Formats: sequence, structure tokens, C-alpha cells
Amino acid sequence: MNEGLTLNDELRAKWKKVVDFFEDNFQKKPDLNAMLFIIGIRELGELPDKKFSKDEKTYLMHMANCKLFSYSGYYNLGGYDDKGWPVWQNIKPLPALTLFEQENLLRQHIVEYFEREEIIDF
Repeated sequence: MNEGLTLNDELRAKWKKVVDFFEDNFQKKPDLNAMLFIIGIRELGELPDKKFSKDEKTYLMHMANCKLFSYSGYYNLGGYDDKGWPVWQNIKPLPALTLFEQENLLRQHIVEYFEREEIIDF
């Protein structure tokens, strides 16, 4: 397994702060999908007057994944569609990772997102 895709003690402590943030603000322990959904809404920058459709919810999570994987150079923001939603371009293939490695890479990038966006002071 790639050592860069494991959680060291520092990253584990930061991850706990992210989970605590979600629990404090949403009153339940989040899973990765819930975190991606919230990040996607944040990246959209607005809440619509109506509820999101199933396709929109899926796309919000996709947008969050793209934003997070842009930190590793896999995606680049290509612009916005006619509804004002971000459109991401895949600029290099994602690595072949085990599910465990994928989840750890997502956790690392979620922590990085909360640092870069100055949402949590680590």
C-alpha cells in the first residue's frame, strides 16, 4: 500500500476535528457521502428555492470530488454551465487504488479543503 495514502497521527487528529465539526453543525456523525454533499453545496455557492433533484445531489457530490481531487492535479475547473454550476475537467487519470486507499485519499483532501477554505483552524 502507498504510504502517502495512510492516515498518520496528525492527519487522524485533523480528521477527528472535521468529523466533530460536522457533528456539532449537523447533529449527527457524517459519512463521506454526506461530507461530499455539503462540500458540493458550498462549492455551488447558493441554495436553490426548491430541493435538489436526485441528479443534482449526485452532481453536487461529483463537484465536491472534483474540487478535492484538483488538489492532486486530477481535475481543473473548466468554467460554469448555463445554470451557473461549476464544470470540472479531468486532466489526468485517477490512480488505481483500493477502496481503503480511495477513502483515505478523500479524507486527506477533505482535511485539506477545510484548511484551505479556513473553515476549521487546525
